[in-house]
Parts: sequence; C-alpha cells; structure tokens
Amino acid sequence: MPLILFNKPFQVLCQFSAQEGRETLADYLKIPNIYPAGRLDADSEGLMLLTDDGKLQHAIAHPDHKEDKTYLVQVEGDASDEALARLRQPIDLGDFVTRPARVARIAEPEWLWPRNPPIRQRANAPTSWLAVTISEGKNRQVRRMTAAVGLPTLRLVRHAIGPFSLGTHPLMPGEWMEVPSSALRSA
Repeated sequence: MPLILFNKPFQVLCQFSAQEGRETLADYLKIPNIYPAGRLDADSEGLMLLTDDGKLQHAIAHPDHKEDKTYLVQVEGDASDEALARLRQPIDLGDFVTRPARVARIAEPEWLWPRNPPIRQRANAPTSWLAVTISEGKNRQVRRMTAAVGLPTLRLVRHAIGPFSLGTHPLMPGEWMEVPSSALRSA
C-alpha cells in the first residue's frame, strides 16, 4: 500500500471512529484499513501520514526513529533572540524534557491558507511566525514549548514529516494523495 499524505483541517479529530458533532478522518479518507502514523490534536492543522503497514507506521511515529517534524507556528508576542535560544535547548515541561529543537523566526508563509475560523487577534499584541523542527512528538509538545518561553501558540501547522512536506506536495486542507512508501524508506 502506498503512503497517504493528508492535510488535516483545523478541528478534525485524528481518528476514524465517529464522534457526534465532530469531523474525523473518516469524513475525508474513504480508504479501508489505513491508520495514522502519529497524531495532530484537533487545534492543529497540516500534514499527516497514514498507512496500512504497521512497521512503517511505527517507523514514522516512534521518537526513536527520529523522523523530523517541522511545524509552522504563529505565536503571540515578539519572538526575541532569547526566546528562540531557549526553544533550541532542552526544555523541562514537567512530565518530560524535550530534545533540542531547530527553531527559526520566519515571515508569515504567503502560500498558507486562511484558517477557518480565524485566530483571535488582539490589536495591541504582535504575533510572530516560527519554524520549529523536532525529532519527537509528545502530546501538544510544540504548544507547551512555546508557552514555556512566554510565546503562546495561536496557530500550529505541521509542514513536514521526514522527506514529505506541504511545500513539495501542495495539498489544501482536506486533500490527500498517495506516494510510494519507498520514498520514506530511501530518504
């Protein structure tokens, strides 16, 4: 089975079982016997990989395999050099300590679709965009990291997983495509 790349819309649950009043993966993907290789919380958007190959699913999702994941993150506040330096270091989040991350301040991506509903805006509060690359993926990790350095996340879009990105595989929210699973294994 090829690998499925899916651009998960905001507020879609990362499950196939129905949840009353909520959209799930089943509302977008009618492919039998596939499962997500990793998750995105409902408040996050962007790239997901799905497969029917259990070994491949494990290789993508498990932190020991270090498939880098890159997120485009809009945060509240001005991302200072000090805050960026803190994000690059391991951060103690209470229940675990993160691995070092790659973090850069970026311009708002021009190609990025508008979120529906839009993020909350405060007239006096600036926002910043960051590219954050991690090699693990604990529950709400990027959101918790940015909050720990005083930059609450307003919008989070997973842009890339390993060799796959929304830059090279442009998909609008809710769209998906198949790619050969060998593309991951050969990367």
